[in-house]
Amino acid sequence: MVDHKWIGKTYGPLEYEIGREKMKEYAAAAKDFRPIYHDREFARQTRYGDIIGMPNFAAVYALRGAGMVLVDQEIKLNLAMLVHGAQEFEWFTVVKPGDVITETGKIADIYEKGNLDFVVYEGEARNQNDELVCRSRATFIIRGG
Repeated sequence: MVDHKWIGKTYGPLEYEIGREKMKEYAAAAKDFRPIYHDREFARQTRYGDIIGMPNFAAVYALRGAGMVLVDQEIKLNLAMLVHGAQEFEWFTVVKPGDVITETGKIADIYEKGNLDFVVYEGEARNQNDELVCRSRATFIIRGG
């Protein structure tokens, strides 16, 4: 059983500078070749003025704290028994090349169902202007709690 005393434990702030090529590579890996994700000239004609990160690119900059939970030596999650349960995002604005994103997060909940332990991480990502970019949530399930 994962100790409930870790509810509220915080991670971050974690900074991530958005890179143009990384954004394009991510979109290509997802086989999304819409010009708003790749073509600077096309994007200049849009309301954004530059290419933007595809929504799921948030997995790169907004869930790094969740990764820290996995390797946190105080909590000592049993990674051999852990499965990725869910990942959710709520977006408020786009990210563009050069944005500096700061993520902060915490363990929002720990609970049990049968012999399964659930650990819920919630994060918040803000850009260099302190604008909320997105909220993230990851749920890990540890079998055999």
